[in-house]
Amino acid sequence: MSEQTTPRLYFENPVGRLLEHPTGYAIVEYNAGTRKLSDMQAFLTHASQLLQSRGWRKMLGDQHLMSPFTDDERAWIKDFWVSRTAAGSTIYGAVILPQDVFARLSLSLVMSEAQESALTYRLFDNEADATQWLAQLPV
Repeated sequence: MSEQTTPRLYFENPVGRLLEHPTGYAIVEYNAGTRKLSDMQAFLTHASQLLQSRGWRKMLGDQHLMSPFTDDERAWIKDFWVSRTAAGSTIYGAVILPQDVFARLSLSLVMSEAQESALTYRLFDNEADATQWLAQLPV
């Protein structure tokens, strides 16, 4: 990859990695395995900070290795993270579906609960289709 297209690491913890893509979106990569709620909160808070500091409204959520969201994680995402991150503007999320069936179900719950917010998302089976959709969106 050339330097112009190589994402740069922004933050990493046991939940996953956050990367800055040079074309103007955040990459939110989840690791496999169980998570602590505090690690998830730190991870997603840094994702919000990345979007806000760059003035970005797009993110790629790579959840293909992710284990299911816990009830506490779902509640925190719905009640706090989505509304705080959007802060009055639309956020576009291209989400790569988890391989784990139960993770897909928990993702569906989070996404249906988040539909009432300013989060607009599409689900994808692969990164190529997800990034193509993001590229078509306004900056």
